[in-house]
Amino acid sequence: MTKRTFSTESLGKDLLIGVLIALVSIPISMGYAMVAGLPAIYGLYGSFLPILIYGLLTSSPRFVFGVDAAPAALTGALLASLGIASGSDDAVRIMPLITILVSLWLLLFFVLKANRLLKFISHPVMGGFITGIGITIICMQIPKLFGGTSGSGELIELLVHIYDQGTAHFHLPSLLLGLGTIAVILVCRHFLPKLPTQAIVMVLGALATVVFPLKESGIACLPSVDQGLPALALPDFALFPDHYQTLLVSTFTIAVVILSETLLASSNLALKHEEKLRPRKEIIAYSLGNVAAAATGCCPVNGSVSRSGIADQFKVNSQWMSVSASLTMVLILLFGTGFISYLPVPVLTGIVISALISTFEFSLARKLRKVDKAEYIIFWAALLAVLLMGTIYGVIVGVLLSSITFIVRQSRPKIEILGVDPEEEGYHSLKRKGNYTPIREVLLYRFSGALFYANISDFEAGLTEALKPDTRVIVIDAAGISSVDVTAAEYLLGLYHKFRRRDIRFYLAGHVTDVNAELRAFGAEELIREGAVRSRISLALRDAGYDKPYVLEETDSEKKNTYSKQLAELSWAYGDNAERILEEIAKKIALRLTEDPETDLETLLAEEKQLAHGYWNYADEDEFLDYLEMQFVLHLEENSKHKPAGLELRIEERIAERHLLLEEKILERDPAFVERLRRHRARRDENFRKLHPETYQRLQDARQKYMTALRDRNPKLAAMLQEDADENN
Repeated sequence: MTKRTFSTESLGKDLLIGVLIALVSIPISMGYAMVAGLPAIYGLYGSFLPILIYGLLTSSPRFVFGVDAAPAALTGALLASLGIASGSDDAVRIMPLITILVSLWLLLFFVLKANRLLKFISHPVMGGFITGIGITIICMQIPKLFGGTSGSGELIELLVHIYDQGTAHFHLPSLLLGLGTIAVILVCRHFLPKLPTQAIVMVLGALATVVFPLKESGIACLPSVDQGLPALALPDFALFPDHYQTLLVSTFTIAVVILSETLLASSNLALKHEEKLRPRKEIIAYSLGNVAAAATGCCPVNGSVSRSGIADQFKVNSQWMSVSASLTMVLILLFGTGFISYLPVPVLTGIVISALISTFEFSLARKLRKVDKAEYIIFWAALLAVLLMGTIYGVIVGVLLSSITFIVRQSRPKIEILGVDPEEEGYHSLKRKGNYTPIREVLLYRFSGALFYANISDFEAGLTEALKPDTRVIVIDAAGISSVDVTAAEYLLGLYHKFRRRDIRFYLAGHVTDVNAELRAFGAEELIREGAVRSRISLALRDAGYDKPYVLEETDSEKKNTYSKQLAELSWAYGDNAERILEEIAKKIALRLTEDPETDLETLLAEEKQLAHGYWNYADEDEFLDYLEMQFVLHLEENSKHKPAGLELRIEERIAERHLLLEEKILERDPAFVERLRRHRARRDENFRKLHPETYQRLQDARQKYMTALRDRNPKLAAMLQEDADENN
């Protein structure tokens, strides 16, 4: 154990949180034990020794281990495929064998360092898989809400079973009690997230059985169990030969799910708290935790995201929580199991269903739909495969689709043409908003991805398409090319010879050293010997006779040098949303000015400047003042009833004063720039006029006051700006 895993700084609080975790685990673990095909008491058996072993071995100071949804569902499906009835003596007999096989698979994963393979199981695959399992378990449990028995199989079979049970055993009071339980838990989860609602609902359900004649009215309760700790359960290996194929495949799947779900979730929690997780140590903890589960006769166990979330909400700091939870469960088993026979089945079923709903990843699907259609399809493919074909097929389908998507993306990496801005360092994509212009007679071509047989033809096609009649130099920005294969090396050498015959210089620049080793190994060393390979783009250009300041291609003079550096930086970060982000920042500052008109404007602008990453000149501030002015007028329009008297004039005066200062400085440094600035400002005004015609008129009125002041202070600049205003009108 590590010092951080068992910190004494918050010992008392962590021990209390452990008691809470044990209480919350009672209904959840009992419900999942029944999902796995065991009597409910085995959920409690699996909630004292496994959590203790895991707590002693883990490198995570706050993650919770125990009986949980995914392994329980997979185990229940395994029993169904073996023809073993849920809750039967045969289920109890074979369960230690299933769990010990899972622990052996996990031990093998430790030896093979299988945690490295998790990168091939994408979040969409796991999200679709877990969501599909959750829906499957809910469909299994639905009949128990209205007095029926749980089902098994895939979605179609489960829906048929729900219909048959509803026809034969429908009991309205049971359904109302179960649905009420779900509703209470979901509402409390939203409004009172720190409240241990599941434990409270469980207690209320047991009390209701004592106070009201629930059993007499037909509402089923759990059977009574004996108090005491479980006897040692030994795996019955005599059962293995008869079912070895099914057992090996299914337990392997369960082990993969335990490894991936628990390790990913605990890694995310460790990242949140800036803690170091040791993956291989975690796998050993998972394996020995399942050995402990097998010893108690319980189903396979894994990390509980929901209970870890509860512990994290209460700011747990060490695994004293797990020790406390384990000891609390021992006390419950020794002295407190009498309440179990008073627990209504619909209440326990409602607790399980509400817990499963929290595992759904539909929010991830909504996000993927907006940003990545391929991953969105993978999510739904994994989910539907689980529902329609079974759990193992969900993993297979998801991993296959992820692999195909990976191959397709690697074969079609991003291609960009680069340009330069005399006022900036570096070479930038022409797709990025800003004053970036190609160098005359030079093609700067960026290829972002490993170069190999599947994408070299796309590389060549994109390069050929980008060539211009006057191109004399081609420089490949190879910073994103991590490797080349033999096919790519031969192609690069062929392109070098092809362009040399056309009197075009061809260079590969900026790549990692390993690429040079691969070029030499695959017979393209000629590129290195003849200087076609350079460590930097600037060195390649210098070798070809092009040095700073570069001669740039002709561009639209009206657009040249009028684009804000600040907006260009935001464009790099936010893409097409750059102007919207800038408007939101301006709106925020306008709101602060409205609330406190005496706030220092220069301080507010300095705060906004930080977002520009150092790119902030007079033109940038002038443009932002226009955004600020527009947003301020819009804000006054929306809140005209609540604006303080004289506020508009005071703010406009302050913005006008800042405008005056900037324009005078611009005129002193570069009179010609004022002309370009006027055109750029006119385009912004026109866009604003189209979107907000009435507010635009008010803005013009405010500017007229500003022009009157400007005529007194700087007649020359006022005349230039008035001329511009007359042209726009």
